[in-house]
Amino acid sequence: MAIEAEEVAAKFTRGDGSYLCARWGRPIVPVVFGVDEATLGVFKSAIEAVVVMAGHKMAETDWELGANLMVFFCRDWAELPEVPHLDQMVPDLVPLVARLQAAEANQYRVFRFDEVGAIKACFVFLRMGAHLEAVSADTLALSQAVQTIVLWSDRAFMDASPLALLDGVAVIRPEVAAIVRAVYDPVMPAVAQDASHALRIAARAGKMQ
Repeated sequence: MAIEAEEVAAKFTRGDGSYLCARWGRPIVPVVFGVDEATLGVFKSAIEAVVVMAGHKMAETDWELGANLMVFFCRDWAELPEVPHLDQMVPDLVPLVARLQAAEANQYRVFRFDEVGAIKACFVFLRMGAHLEAVSADTLALSQAVQTIVLWSDRAFMDASPLALLDGVAVIRPEVAAIVRAVYDPVMPAVAQDASHALRIAARAGKMQ
């Protein structure tokens, strides 16, 4: 099935109209806080599956940060400023918490970038309320893994989830998986800010489904 360039562009065009696509520039080292061992295993397995799908790599440690994909579970956003040293890793943490509380948000992702603009770290915050508690750990983990493997637009999945159900099991939508694999094609740049990039991604993604 062909993937249109407009479909790709929509996934990376932000609310202000700017185009930005970035992939990880280093192996991913995940760590998950605030869950039991079973859920930890589910998250790490989902992240590994998405990394393998993308053709990227994982590692035991990051030379600069130790871990570079950090997932935090909490019951209340007010818990985040109490996490030791988190304010040093996430600038303006207190104002961010205030915005999340005001918006009654249940998830948020913060990306950090290296000198060329590739992703070097991501912080995922999940507030476990009635909505997220109704989602299975497998589905939640896979959804977050997909949304952190590349820098998507803030509007990329407003109308449709990156996941679909197949025989009752959550799977990555084929077109989303194809776009991810195309973004990680070695001939593609690690970061792109020109919408013509979407044409190149579409051409490759159409062959990767």
